[in-house]
Amino acid sequence: MPDDGALGQALDAYLAHLDVERGLSVNTLAAYRRDLSRYVDFLVARGIGTPAAVVERDVEDYVLAVRTGADGRAALSASSAARGVVAIRGWHRFCVPEGLAAQDPAREVHPPARPKRLPKALSVDDVRRLLEDGVPSDGPVPLRDRALLELLYSTGARISEAVGLDVDDIDLTPGEGAVRLFGKGSKERIVPVGSYAGQAVEAYVVRARPALAAAGRGTPALFLNVRGARLSRQSAWAVLRSAADRAGLAAAAHVSPHTLRHSFATHLLQGGADIRVVQELLGHASVTTTQIYTMVTPDLLREVYIANHPRATSSRTGQSTGR
Repeated sequence: MPDDGALGQALDAYLAHLDVERGLSVNTLAAYRRDLSRYVDFLVARGIGTPAAVVERDVEDYVLAVRTGADGRAALSASSAARGVVAIRGWHRFCVPEGLAAQDPAREVHPPARPKRLPKALSVDDVRRLLEDGVPSDGPVPLRDRALLELLYSTGARISEAVGLDVDDIDLTPGEGAVRLFGKGSKERIVPVGSYAGQAVEAYVVRARPALAAAGRGTPALFLNVRGARLSRQSAWAVLRSAADRAGLAAAAHVSPHTLRHSFATHLLQGGADIRVVQELLGHASVTTTQIYTMVTPDLLREVYIANHPRATSSRTGQSTGR
């Protein structure tokens, strides 16, 4: 079995490049060294002694080995393996212009897909508590906060889209309310505004926004801070977190800027909305992005099973578990 001579020298050259030319931190360099050292050991065990001798199959087999632990070490999670693939791709890409290899064997090797995680959505009852109990009853700032939260849940807008709204972007005509949102890439979409949100925004615009605007220099922004300037994303996030705390939500510590957006989509789909419609409302370029909201949680599976299977539990009325 050859030693790691040529491979080790190529690895040292790459790490020196990352240190001097790219200025990576000590911790990042250490992570690159760990990932690539394991890769080099794998190659050496295969009888490969130089970067030029590595082929695409070697890289693919290594990714499989670290995911399963087939190389004799602890198996890596998808995210850790993905980090390793990034390091490997960078190293092989470096070797070509340095004359250490004629071609890049890792160019077509992609990181393993990370498992899909269900978005965290509040229950309908928790949303009601958030919107009704999470904000004080009156005053310019409470009226603004209630309008912001109602609008986020009513439209599924991203936090950045909501704070980016100008007064002219929303139509509060009863029964015909709508808002013009600008999503990623400045892509525009029109989303209906429900009556609860419409009433909350109208109350804010009429009774609270003028007082907040008086402290500023004049801005078309819909949502203002106490200085009369456009509300920031960070401040909007703080509004949501504070409301969750006041409402006493069990998951208050995990409420994020995307929580109401996730809840909006989940509740629409659970209510029977077509996924293509929800895709348009969310501003997703592809329906595959929206499909994650259709994933069924283990709790829901168990709930449906217990409620409908005739022998799921001995306590079901009229059912006997005896033989």
